[in-house]
This record gives sequence, C-alpha cells and structure tokens, in this order.
Amino acid sequence: MPLLDAANAALINALGPLGPLMAVGALGLILVLIALPAFLTRRPDPIEKLREAARAKSVQPGAAQRLRVADRSDKLQKFASFLEPKDEKEMSSARMKMLRAGYRSKNAVRMFHAAQFALGLGALLIGVIYTMATNDPDAPRSATMLLTSTLLPGAVGYYAPIYWVQRRIQERQQQMIEGFPDALDMMLVCVEAGQSLDQSIIRVSKEIKLGYPALGEEFELVSHEVKAGKERVAVLKDFAERAGVPDISSFVTTMVQSATFGTSIAEALRVYASEMRDKRVMRAEEKANVLPTKLTLGTMLFTVPPLMIILIGPSLHGIAKTLGGVF
Repeated sequence: MPLLDAANAALINALGPLGPLMAVGALGLILVLIALPAFLTRRPDPIEKLREAARAKSVQPGAAQRLRVADRSDKLQKFASFLEPKDEKEMSSARMKMLRAGYRSKNAVRMFHAAQFALGLGALLIGVIYTMATNDPDAPRSATMLLTSTLLPGAVGYYAPIYWVQRRIQERQQQMIEGFPDALDMMLVCVEAGQSLDQSIIRVSKEIKLGYPALGEEFELVSHEVKAGKERVAVLKDFAERAGVPDISSFVTTMVQSATFGTSIAEALRVYASEMRDKRVMRAEEKANVLPTKLTLGTMLFTVPPLMIILIGPSLHGIAKTLGGVF
C-alpha cells in the first residue's frame, strides 16, 4: 500500500489531479494495442474453413483464383471481422450509406470503420500528449479542462469520417435534385427521336456527367446493369434506393407503372418532366421568398447600430461635455 500511495502521489505531482486516471487510461490503451494483433491474427475456425472450401468448389477455377488474388490485394481483409458490422441489417445499411456517398468499392465499409478507428485513436493519443505537455504542476487545471483537452480530439477524430460521408451524401443528392429536370428533358428528346429507354439513359449519362457528375455516374451505372442483363425494373428500383432522392423515387415508380400497364413511356416522361420543371421553379421562388427574412437580421446587425451612432453620437457627446462642465 505505501508503494501505491507513493505512485499515486507521484502521478498527481507530475500530471495533476487526473494523473492516476490518465495513467490507467494509458495502461488500458497499451493493453488493447498488445491484445489487438493476437485477436486479429487468430486461427480460423475449422468449420469455417470447410465452408469456404465447399464454396470454392462450387465456383469455377479461374473465378476462384481471381477471387483469391483480390482477397490478397485487399490489405484490410484480415481485419474484416473487426472492422465490419456483424449484423446483416447494419452491414446493408452501412453499405447503402457508402453507395449514396459515391464509394462503390467492396471494402468501402471496411475502409470507413478503419478510418474511424485510426483517426479516433490517433487524435486521442495527440490529446493525451498535449495534455501532458501543457499541464503545469504549479498551476494545475481543473478536471473538466483536463478531460476536455484529452477526450475532445479523440471525439473529433472519430466523428470526422461520419461528417465527411454525410456531407458527401448531401452534396451528391443536391446535384441530383438540381440536374434531374435537365436529364428528364434530354431523355424525353431522345425517346421522341426514336431511341429506346436504355439508349436514352446511355446518352443522358454521357451528356449530364459534365454538369452533374453524381447524376451522370448513377445513370451510367444503370446503363451498365441493364447491359449486364439485369431486369430493368430491379435496376430502376436499385437506382432510386441508391439516390435517396424523392424525385427520382417518383420517377422510378412512374416508369415501373408505365412498363407494367403498357402505357407510352414518352407520354409519361413528358408529364413528369413538366412536373419537374415546375418543381424547380417553385424551389427557386421559395428561396427568393425566404431571402428577405434572412437579410433582416443582417440588416439589423450591420445597419441599425452604425446609423444610431451617426445620429445620436454627436448629441450624446455634447450632453457629456455639458454635464462635465457643470460638475
């Protein structure tokens, strides 16, 4: 016990009131780093090996060889059990979020969680080093300040990939919303010129990519899937799910209903393109109507105070001089 008391006192003198807590946290981090390689390089389950062997037999030899080469080239494959969600629903949701952000590689979810882990741990280590370097034993800071300076960088590093992906999703969806009316007009022109819906999608994907890259990539992916032989209805539904935009979901519903009931695709495109143009005008008018309300606060902050100073300032100065002469 005297040894523990002496160590506790030494930590408090060196690191401040949270010295023992910081030492315990550093020790736990070291233990995690020591145990992590053993956890990630554990021997595979024999049953899983048998299942993989059975799956490999059902695949053609050339394809199996290509899959094995792809797995070896994936640097994070051995960390998949640690970096990917175990639940199928969570994995599907994470995969869809990566697709909406524009990351279509098979290891996108793995890379996302690896970035979270690396940035969170690295920023936390930087916070610990900064706290230890700036802590003055003669003028110790409060426990709240020490915890904030230690944990805040780690939290920022952990949530930075989430913020980045969310921003990417918002930017891509905004591009799709802005460019979708033009894409529909172009598609309508192609269909009325005698091209099929598949050919018009290919044409639109090439033309719209210059102004709206996200929408062009999605149309290009739709065309590739149709060429590969996937059913058009399934392709369009996947397109709507990947985009996550209500306008595109309504367009897909219209196309599916048109194909189901055998109505004219050109007529459906004409009606829906007209609605999209009207909706774009309504969005512009809504922004224009909201603008005066937003400018009111700026006008009050940056116009009224200088005006009051100019109008009332000389009078206040004269009153102050008069009162100073009297008293």
